[in-house]
Amino acid sequence: MLNRIILSGRLTRDPELRRTQSGIPVASFSLAVNRDFKDKATGETPVDFIDIVAWRHTGEFAANYFAKGSMAVVEGRLQIRDWTDREGGRRRTAEVVASNIYFGGSAKKKSAPAPAANADATPPASEFDADADGELPF
Repeated sequence: MLNRIILSGRLTRDPELRRTQSGIPVASFSLAVNRDFKDKATGETPVDFIDIVAWRHTGEFAANYFAKGSMAVVEGRLQIRDWTDREGGRRRTAEVVASNIYFGGSAKKKSAPAPAANADATPPASEFDADADGELPF
């Protein structure tokens, strides 16, 4: 049987790195993944928010190199986990356990302002300056 998922999207929050009682690192974050169609009524692309869990070196990598808004490609498997909430109610959670995380691009950043042009600046000297009569030395 096959249980393999590949997702591409943006992190909705910074990865949270924790450690188990035995010291094993585990990171968790959420990935916003666009669907491949638009809603006919609104014209908007629906987005799924998928919980990701990354263990050991993969979790440390995610915590060190990714942040909210980062584009990431996550490869892993789907895991359904049952748990009990504080009131004693039974809950079920679906999450992706990441085996690999790749850079999918960079977060949208503000572009740096272009340097102001200085009309009084002299152009840099070229190593091939023209002779007095305007000819190049070769």
